This record gives sequence, C-alpha cells and structure tokens, in this order.
Amino acid sequence: MKIKTSQLCCLLFSAVASIGFVIRANAVETKATLTVDIKGIKNQKGQICMRIFESKKGFPLGNSSKTQAKCTKITGNSLKEKFTDLKKGTYAVAVVDDQNGDYKLNRDFFGIPKEGFGISNNPRVSIGTGTPKFEQASFSLTEDTNVDIQMKYELDP
Repeated sequence: MKIKTSQLCCLLFSAVASIGFVIRANAVETKATLTVDIKGIKNQKGQICMRIFESKKGFPLGNSSKTQAKCTKITGNSLKEKFTDLKKGTYAVAVVDDQNGDYKLNRDFFGIPKEGFGISNNPRVSIGTGTPKFEQASFSLTEDTNVDIQMKYELDP
C-alpha cells in the first residue's frame, strides 16, 4: 500500500492537532473553584479577610504561601465568597473578622485572639490544642468545592 505525500501530510497534521486538543482539554480540567461559606459572624462592621494556603508555610497567621486572599465588608451574619482558577491540590483556609482594618488577627499578650477567626474543617482551638496545623485544616480540591467555616470569637473549652 502506497501512501501519497498529501495523505501523509494530512495524517500528520491530524495527529498533531489531536494532541493539541488533548493538551488543551487537560489544561482546562486542572483548575477548580473554591466557594467559602462563612457562618456565625457576630459583628456588623469591619471586614472578613480570607486567605487560601497551599502549604503549611505561614498557615494560618502568616502572609507567606497564600494562594489567594480577599477581604469583604461585613453585611450580615454570613458570607459566601468564590475563589476561581485554583490549581487542583491541597489547600486550607484561614478567616479573620478584621475589626480594625489591619488585615490580621489581633491577639493579646498570651496569644489569645481578640478578633473572630475561622479555619477550614473547623478544628478545635483551645489553649491545650494551640494553633491548628495545616494538616488539620487542609482539604483536597479536585473539583469545584464548597467549604463551610464557623466563626469563633473565643477559644474552645
């Protein structure tokens, strides 16, 4: 069976084009949307600041290793925010009820929070447990995902 040059060119072009479409389809599938649903906001002034972390570096109080962050003015006792275009992977979320506009969780001399806070997976936070670790708060983002966070305004007993 003899293949003509024009047939070979068409076959080669089709193969390369198919690979391009597969690569493009896979690239689109590697992104996901995270919806953070925050409940139990006590204050009706100030802002809720959220940070999405992709590793334990800086979690939950630092500015390092945050993937995306945003602050939203408080308008009620709950808030829902979407973070789009995230790579699929493992993440954790830290939330602060920022009452003084300094974009961080204010703490007293002993390190106890003076503002409301929340962490993905809602881990127990007490003097005995200390600050939650990334592993306790992390979740897998393999598709569009919703994370519920309950605000805390004092340490757990």
